[in-house]
Amino acid sequence: MVGLQELKASDDKFPHEALSEVGYHAAVHGQKAWNGVAVLSREPGETLERGLSGQEDLGARLITTRVGGICFTTVYCPNGKTLEHEDFGRKLAWFEALSDHLAVRGDPGAGEILCGDFNVCPAALDSWHGEAGEGAIFHTVEERSRLQALFDRGFEDLFRVLHPEARDYSWWDYRHGAFHKGQGLRIDFLLGSRPIVDRLRSVEIDRDYRKKRDDLTPSDHAPVVADLD
Repeated sequence: MVGLQELKASDDKFPHEALSEVGYHAAVHGQKAWNGVAVLSREPGETLERGLSGQEDLGARLITTRVGGICFTTVYCPNGKTLEHEDFGRKLAWFEALSDHLAVRGDPGAGEILCGDFNVCPAALDSWHGEAGEGAIFHTVEERSRLQALFDRGFEDLFRVLHPEARDYSWWDYRHGAFHKGQGLRIDFLLGSRPIVDRLRSVEIDRDYRKKRDDLTPSDHAPVVADLD
């Protein structure tokens, strides 16, 4: 299964046919020009949720499907912009709504995956700024406490399960040569419930996908990939 974020396309513009030709089914919650999330799978899935209740004003940012016994949710969490911007408070409220939603719908004893762009660095280890970044956007106590609430619901950070001390990143600014200087953040996660952790064989951040190829502009994010038994 594959979780996609920031589609920037409405449902009718999503390339279902092209993906079908290479063997993927797609569940999509799109949005014109902004946001949008999707789940790709090799077998048909059942769409359980499209959007986060009460947070519709922030756009298409969540979709949940059930495929092969796994409940798979992908999210595109709000950025927050700056600590002074009104969107920062809306970001925190969105995370709280996500946690409340999982408390009602989630089942930590089942096979659940929650993945996506969370726009939070869980610890100094996850930021090229290190301790110097503490208190800045993505690095605040307020954001981290909302992320911690998801861990308290029974989810674990799959990357940290196997790489507890690695300083690897999943996002680099396009500007100032940040990618080549190693100035990144780890803000994209695969979170899993205990049954998923028990099946975990490997998990990596595929940094090569952030490299420029020919005339194509790469995403500023790198994919996080896990292999399960």
